Amino acid sequence: MKTLHQSPLDPAFVQNPYPFYETARAAGPFFHWAEYGMACTGNAAAVSAIFRDRRFGREAPAELAPKIPDHLKPFYAVEAHSMLELEPPRHTRLRGLVLRAFTSRRIAALQPEIEALTHQLIDGFPAGPFDLLAHFGQKLPVIIIARLLGVPESMSDDLLKWSNAMVGMYMAGRDRAREDRAIAATEAFVAFLRQYVEARRQDPRDDLITSLIAAEEAGEKLTTDELITTCILLLNAGHEATVHTIGNGVKTLLQTGNTVTPENAETCVEEILRFDPALHMFTRWAYEDIEVMGHTFHRGDQVALLLAAANRDPGLWEKPAQFQPNRPVKPHTSFGAGLHFCVGAPLARLELQAALPILFQRLPKLRLVEAPVYGDVYHFHGLTKLMVQAD
Repeated sequence: MKTLHQSPLDPAFVQNPYPFYETARAAGPFFHWAEYGMACTGNAAAVSAIFRDRRFGREAPAELAPKIPDHLKPFYAVEAHSMLELEPPRHTRLRGLVLRAFTSRRIAALQPEIEALTHQLIDGFPAGPFDLLAHFGQKLPVIIIARLLGVPESMSDDLLKWSNAMVGMYMAGRDRAREDRAIAATEAFVAFLRQYVEARRQDPRDDLITSLIAAEEAGEKLTTDELITTCILLLNAGHEATVHTIGNGVKTLLQTGNTVTPENAETCVEEILRFDPALHMFTRWAYEDIEVMGHTFHRGDQVALLLAAANRDPGLWEKPAQFQPNRPVKPHTSFGAGLHFCVGAPLARLELQAALPILFQRLPKLRLVEAPVYGDVYHFHGLTKLMVQAD
C-alpha cells in the first residue's frame, strides 16, 4: 500500500481536495494517509462493501476503546448513547425506536412548511450583496428541525451555535480551545433538552420529542439520556450537512450556469449531493481479519472511507468531475450505506428539493459577487459564506 502525505489543514487542499483524491486513486484501491495514520479508500466499490460489511463498524473493539480524558467526559457521555457511534444490539434498538417516531409520513408532511419558510426567508433578503448562507442556508434547516422536534424557533441561533461547537470535535486540527467550546456547548445543550424532555413528559404535544418519548417496541423505550442524545444527533446531523449542501450546491449551480426547477429537482439535488458533498470522510474499525480488494485488515485496524472521492470514481460515474444536473440518478455515498445509512436523508432531500427550485424561481438573476471560500473544517467541506446579489 502506497503512503501519501497531505495535511488536511493545507489551504490548497481545504479549497479543493479533489486533486489529492485523484492522486490517491492512482495509487490503487487503498492508500496509507500518513497524517491520519490509517488505510483510506476513495474506491466506490470498496467504500460500498465496507459500509455494508458487518465485520466493520463504528464502535472501537473493546480492548482498543480509547481512554477519555476527564475534561472531555461530558461530550463522550452524550456520544455513548448515539446510534451513529453504536453497533448492534444497541444500535438496532435505538434506530428502531427512533424510526417509529421519525416516520416518512411525518417528514413528507413538512413540505408545505418548508416551501412557506423558503418564501418567508427570501422575502427577508436585504437589498444589494448579502451572504446567502447566513440569510438562508443556515436558517432553513435549523428552523425546520427545531419545529420538528418541538423546541422554540427562537432557540435556533443557540442550537446553531451549540451544534457548530460540538461538530468541531470531528475536525482536523482540534485543539484544547475547540474542545472547551464543545464541552460548554454540550453541557448547555443537554441542560436545555433535559428540561424540555421533562416538560414534554408532563405536557405531550404533536412534536417529535413527544413521539420519541412515546415510542415503544417490545416493551422497550428510550431513556432520558438516550432521548437527549438522539435529539442532539438529529439536530446536529439534521442541519449541519444540509447547511453545507445548500452552500456548496448553490455555488456550483451559479458557477456552472445551471438552475433547479420543480421538473429537475430530484436529479439536480442528487447531483449536488454527489458532486461536492458536505462530509468527506467516515471511519470504520475492523472487528476481525478480513480481505478487501487485495488488502488484509486485522482486528483493530481503522479504515477511512473517502465519500467525496468515491462519488467521483470513474468506475461508477461517467465524466465524474463534471456537474451534470440531469445525470441519471444512482446511489452515491453522501448519506453512507448499510446499517448506518443516514436516518435524516429523506428530510435533507425534501428540504433541498422543495427549497432550491423556489430560490431560483424567485431570484432568476441571482449571481456570485465574491469568490466563495471553503472553511478549514475537514473532514467536513463547506463554505464560510456565499456572497450573492439577486438583482
